[in-house]
Amino acid sequence: MTAMTTSIPTIFVYAYGSNMLTQRIKKRCPSAEPIGIATLEGHELRWHKRSRDESGKCNVVESAAAGAVVFGVLFQIAVAEKPALDRAEGVGSGYEEKSATVTCNGESHNASIYFATDIEDSLQPYTWYKALVVAGAKEHCLPAAYVAQLEAVEAVKDPNAGRHASNMVIANDAPDMAQ
Repeated sequence: MTAMTTSIPTIFVYAYGSNMLTQRIKKRCPSAEPIGIATLEGHELRWHKRSRDESGKCNVVESAAAGAVVFGVLFQIAVAEKPALDRAEGVGSGYEEKSATVTCNGESHNASIYFATDIEDSLQPYTWYKALVVAGAKEHCLPAAYVAQLEAVEAVKDPNAGRHASNMVIANDAPDMAQ
């Protein structure tokens, strides 16, 4: 993948949850271009961010465990679109944005990343949310063992059938580059 070649000011955003799915992040930031698989060293993925719908969404937490790493996708987006992504992510009411160093294509990049501020370890993701995360991981060919870890996460069905159905359509329409 290549970086944007226009003169529009851009930033890097590291996606590790449902925003890994290109279709999903492009709804929020039409300029979003995937640069490649990126890793965040010294962190673990958790599904404990309290969502407005009372389910668990993805979060990354620091970890001293040997080999702790979170795989995700590095996107480049237009700076002008960043406020829309912040709103969609709930900056100030569930997530905060920070800068983190991720590795992509053998190079270190300073990227914007969202960390949860409202967490509850007993939460589980809805099945549709987990499906979006897995679809994004498969679309970008994250390592098979990591995808298997994502697929193994226990999830619960959303009581809102309409929300479940509409999100499953998005997840099921996602390209699976691993096939």
